[in-house]
Amino acid sequence: MNDPKLLGPWVRRFLMEYMLTERNLSINTQHSYRDTLALLISFLSRSLRRTPDQFSLADLTAERIKSFLRYLEESRRCGIRTRNQRLSAIHSLARFVEMHSPEHIAWSAQILAIPIKKTTRNQITYLEKPEMEALIQAPNIESPLGCRDRTLLLFLYNSGARAGEVAQLTIADLNLARPPSKGLSSVRLMGKGRKVRPCPLWPNTASQLADLVAGRPTSEHVFLNRCGQPLTRFGIYRVVKHYAQCASKQFPSLVPKNVGPHKLRHTTATHLLRSGVDINSIREWLGHASLDTTNLYAEIDMETKAKILALFETARTKRRRRWKEDAGLMAFLRSL
Repeated sequence: MNDPKLLGPWVRRFLMEYMLTERNLSINTQHSYRDTLALLISFLSRSLRRTPDQFSLADLTAERIKSFLRYLEESRRCGIRTRNQRLSAIHSLARFVEMHSPEHIAWSAQILAIPIKKTTRNQITYLEKPEMEALIQAPNIESPLGCRDRTLLLFLYNSGARAGEVAQLTIADLNLARPPSKGLSSVRLMGKGRKVRPCPLWPNTASQLADLVAGRPTSEHVFLNRCGQPLTRFGIYRVVKHYAQCASKQFPSLVPKNVGPHKLRHTTATHLLRSGVDINSIREWLGHASLDTTNLYAEIDMETKAKILALFETARTKRRRRWKEDAGLMAFLRSL
């Protein structure tokens, strides 16, 4: 270990020792933490007018971190969620230093005292069944690329998988019944925190996947681009956006929904809920760490709320006529 007062050696240890060896964090988390620290060090370099290898931990003060967070929001136009994500990475670095260097406990406490900013929760949107069907039917299956894209869209809807989970999917992760129309087919997905979960596949999904991967080695990724390389999560995003634009000609309601892979995940969850699947099963299906996340779908689905409301709706009370409105009674009274 070099000078424990310098920032550089701590950053290297944090990225190489903590993230890889101690925590074995996912590649996406590693990239997120790396990018956060790269932005932070670049910001400090401009502010202090010194090279990064000259920075000490004392240079990374709470006030400078707050200035960095303001820079993210005001100059880089980052949202509050992104700002909080960057701060969480810095908090992790501070906890790592504190754990390995007790003399920096006071420094760490100041960093950890910087609060996560509260944010409003955006309303979750999803596709209705006809919109989803139009999206799946949008690719032209006369071409191999169109067949791949329809299979991809159907798989996203069937599994509710994240784009990153689909991007890393290999043929070995598929368990396809032979023939797919008979028997249960499934897929093994690796989600956040390297948590593996199985997901059943519809016969139609399994059949299209079987055609897509026929004759290919099991070590290959399921979804490949034009060059035969694994389709990235950004490539998956572009595919979904492209066909959402095509389907919007039939359903203009898709335009404001800003359809992407995660929107299809919301759609899967909502449609499962409408089909009567219990909330715990949906949680396992989507790989949520907390049931609170899954409960959001129960909150936003108005159709399910209406069905629940109908279960305990009281019978309409018949309005009783006032005696003054009873013509027969009034005629009787006048005759007296």
